[in-house]
Amino acid sequence: MALKRRMDDLLSLFPIGRIGERQEGYDVPDIIGLNHPGKTCVPHVVQPDPADQQTPATPGRVRRLLRHPWVGRGVTVLACLIVLAELLFPNILTRLSFGSFVRIPIEAAIIIGVLIVLPRRPRRVFAVLGGVGLGWLVLEKCLDMGFFYVLARPFDPVLDWVLFDDAYDFVRDAYGTTGLVGALTGIALLIAGVLGLTIWAMLRISRLLGEDRRRSAFTGAGIAVAWALTLILNVPGVTTGVPLAARSSVMYAWDRAGQARAGVQREAAFNREVQVDAYKNVPSDQLLTGLAGKDVMLTFVESYGRNAVEAPNLAPGVDPVLDAGTAELKAAGFTSRSGWLTSPTFGGGSWLAHSTTMSGLWINNQARYRNLTASNRLTLPSLFRSAGWDTVSVMPGATRAWPEGNFYGFDRVWDSRNLGYNGPRFSWAPMPDQYTLKKFNEVEYDKAGRKPLFVEMPLVSSHTPWSPLPEFMDWDQVGDGSVYNAIVAKQPSKAEIWKASATVRSQYGKSVQYTVTTLTDWIAKYGKDNLVMIFLGDHQPSPVVTGDNASHDVPITIVAKDPAVIERIAGWGWTDGIKPAANAPVWPMNAFRDKFLTAMGPGGNSH
Repeated sequence: MALKRRMDDLLSLFPIGRIGERQEGYDVPDIIGLNHPGKTCVPHVVQPDPADQQTPATPGRVRRLLRHPWVGRGVTVLACLIVLAELLFPNILTRLSFGSFVRIPIEAAIIIGVLIVLPRRPRRVFAVLGGVGLGWLVLEKCLDMGFFYVLARPFDPVLDWVLFDDAYDFVRDAYGTTGLVGALTGIALLIAGVLGLTIWAMLRISRLLGEDRRRSAFTGAGIAVAWALTLILNVPGVTTGVPLAARSSVMYAWDRAGQARAGVQREAAFNREVQVDAYKNVPSDQLLTGLAGKDVMLTFVESYGRNAVEAPNLAPGVDPVLDAGTAELKAAGFTSRSGWLTSPTFGGGSWLAHSTTMSGLWINNQARYRNLTASNRLTLPSLFRSAGWDTVSVMPGATRAWPEGNFYGFDRVWDSRNLGYNGPRFSWAPMPDQYTLKKFNEVEYDKAGRKPLFVEMPLVSSHTPWSPLPEFMDWDQVGDGSVYNAIVAKQPSKAEIWKASATVRSQYGKSVQYTVTTLTDWIAKYGKDNLVMIFLGDHQPSPVVTGDNASHDVPITIVAKDPAVIERIAGWGWTDGIKPAANAPVWPMNAFRDKFLTAMGPGGNSH
């Protein structure tokens, strides 16, 4: 018995049955000579311990659904639609319609052709790089939409990056930290979403094309032939004026590259242009002789454009203010003349207009501005200073140091940090224009024994987003600005104003009315006999106010109590009063410096 027990233990290690046991269907030959006659040796099946058994995981409903062939096909179709939509994506908001996407893009045939000839690994690399490139084009087109909406021009991928710093400050000042965080979060999600989705779609398509290259080749050839035929036959698309054959992305990328090359060439030309100056060698005693002893103020009114004076939805509110201002100035003994200048910028970029006016050069982008301020170009402030004036800049919108003041030739700069304002902000504008002008009396204008002043002063209450707005009040009530707390408290919020473009336009009109009223009343009330005031718009407001295709024209006015000053510009053909006529002369803004210097120089040439 002991021997049999040991044999049973040994045999249990092998996949055969014990001696004398039988299981149906498992007859096996006699092995190791242990079968008894008449007995069948069958395999021994060791039953597993139930505790050791693992039930295979059953896919959940979502996973089963995603593994369904039709779902896979649908996801692939989605990837194709994403790439197709991005190839046809426009860069102007008004073109964002269904018809813009019902076209045949030649880029689709090009992508298919490249992907089917590449081996597997290079094909995946190309798909990733192509996804990044296509995603970036979509993001740049989104930037174009924003720039067209605000500045009426496309985004410049070479020069406009510096503007994001100003946009950061504007959003923070106008909408607070919460608005800034929300904007930055939205931008980050947009960038990550567009790039990630495009790369995924390109990889999905590359895998599809690699599975059946023959069929893919026929598909790409079919797209190319259809595109060529519709181009030759000039087949129109769904949207009027848009052809069915599209090459939007290729041409867009080519134009951007050409723009970058042209920018480098223009920069070299500008460096030569900045050295050409008719007043470079004029002796200081022959400069501005017609203004000897005068206080000259060059005042820019933010976003004061031609539409404010002439547009049917704005002129009924602004024009009576201009007419009343003309009458008030005339009653105070002042004479005024007005014309038009064409600004180099639109909807924003005020410093480009300021530098154009003061330098006599066309400064329409950041590269030209940067090169200008690094040069030795003579400006109106530097010319006035060399002729004996004390030069001052009053910058209520500046919240930090302004090193460009040294280039322009200012002896002093007053800004939001040293003007003593203790009231609330008005969105982007740190202080109302009425406070700025009243404080200017205290810090500069009313000081005894001073030299004649040349003052450059941008007034900023008419800066977007036009909410909240200050109210004109008695000058003696302005004080340190704390009186404005009550005014801000009862103003509608920016969210309320920006619900409708009509409300935005109305608020813009009110802001211009406020600033013009404030400025003309200051001249009439505080202006001395030797005052010469030049005030002009820096640019038109954004297209949300003007609509599309508005001009770049802005009004300009010269006001003086001494009739001899106005007589010097009689030949300009400007309109009497502070409202320029529709047919008044229109000059490019950079022409003003030399025309003004000529008129106010020896001989008083007014032509």
